[in-house]
Amino acid sequence: MVTLIDTLTKTPAELRHPEKQNRPETAVLRKPDWLRVKAPGSGQYNETRAIVKAKGLVTVCEEAACPNIGECWSQKHATLMIMGDTCTRACAFCNVKTGLPQPLDTEEPGKVGLAVAQLGLNHVVITSVDRDDVADGGAAHFAEVVRQIRLQAPNTTIEILTPDFLRKDGAAEVVIDSTPDVFNHNLETVPRLYLKIRPGARYFHSLRLLQMVKERDPNQFTKSGIMVGLGETREEVMQVMDDMRSAGVDFITIGQYLQPTRKHAAIDRFVTPDEFKAYEAIARAKGFLMVSSSPLTRSSHHAGNDFARLKAARLSHTGR
Repeated sequence: MVTLIDTLTKTPAELRHPEKQNRPETAVLRKPDWLRVKAPGSGQYNETRAIVKAKGLVTVCEEAACPNIGECWSQKHATLMIMGDTCTRACAFCNVKTGLPQPLDTEEPGKVGLAVAQLGLNHVVITSVDRDDVADGGAAHFAEVVRQIRLQAPNTTIEILTPDFLRKDGAAEVVIDSTPDVFNHNLETVPRLYLKIRPGARYFHSLRLLQMVKERDPNQFTKSGIMVGLGETREEVMQVMDDMRSAGVDFITIGQYLQPTRKHAAIDRFVTPDEFKAYEAIARAKGFLMVSSSPLTRSSHHAGNDFARLKAARLSHTGR
């Protein structure tokens, strides 16, 4: 059973991650040179930030403390996070606030559709917090967001990065049937580490969700990602690749785990760029249409350009 976190009696310092306050602090390792990025601050970055704030949008770029925010926002790319900024899960790796969320905003789908249209986006990524407090996990809300983008920005291609809808019968089908162009759900790590890193989720349920997308709508691209540097072995990563291919996943992303605070799961090690290149070669040999494997790879990084390449890769493989 998923446990919801009560934030109502906590102090302000504890509000973001109340479930982690009693955990011992771990050392935050010094980043190697290949993980250093420029601090954000360009004119276009500030303009994107102003638009996001003015429209009251929540982005995973900020909430998850993504290291690529400077680059992406400078190119007017942002990943929108729907259904609030508070997650009912308490994953050990994630920086998104945990607790009891506010009720769903019924006007949000229309607002997101309008914002996408006004921003003039060619490709948009929509993700969300987990909403275990809602009967369908927010599936109908998620699907309505997709429909509103289709209505208000018909030329924009849509990529969704969804929760797992664990124990929400029929919910995944509702989201699949909204027909996004790319359906992304991250496995995050290897099965052995789930209890430690992703305790509210189940590896084979997430894998089955990805398989279900392909069974229900073979035309949808499927995508999934994992983090490395959490203590997994090379053999375990390759097994996850095989599991993804068995589920029909088209696109795999592999990136370095970065520890948000001393209370989060500790980094086991920094995986070298050469190791990421080796993972990329292995994944391509296993038949993925697309592979993104580098220290700074994140699910939504370069999503628009990757979507164009994904379509071209399928065309070259299947002729359609």
